[in-house]
Amino acid sequence: MTYLAHITADDLRQVLAEVEGKTPTQRVLAGISYKDGVAQTTIAERYGVHRNTVRNWLERLERLADEPFEEVVYDAHRSGREAELTAEQQKQLEETLLQPPTEAGVDAPAWTPALVQQYVTNAFAVEYHVRHVRRLMTEAGLSYKTARPEYQNADERAQEAFKEGFEKSWMS
Repeated sequence: MTYLAHITADDLRQVLAEVEGKTPTQRVLAGISYKDGVAQTTIAERYGVHRNTVRNWLERLERLADEPFEEVVYDAHRSGREAELTAEQQKQLEETLLQPPTEAGVDAPAWTPALVQQYVTNAFAVEYHVRHVRRLMTEAGLSYKTARPEYQNADERAQEAFKEGFEKSWMS
């Protein structure tokens, strides 16, 4: 199927001069490439998208003949779900997470996602999934690691021998 029959490559270049943002720019460049005779499959490979995405971009660019480029090239704003914590509560949480848990009255040596989840539920009456709590921790500048257990009764010589054997086999 032929696309962009009523739009010239020069029209697209004029739009390109006014476009900002990665995806809108890619859409217009894909249209220019298509007008220059590049196959949709090649365009898809060039931008790392599926061929159907290129087709959708080209169909979208056809609307340039009738609509302003801002409505064609840019996506409509998607507000998403409203945050359950207010901006003030979020700031308070971040300040709390930068302190040891004992400062917040929590008996633990360090913040963990499960601990933060429980704290948010108790302090703000908001329940978040652990994945979202991890995101909140990252936004606050924290990272989390899973501890590797060390067994009390483990034979240290056997562990060292294992490590030596592992290093030797790995290096050869």
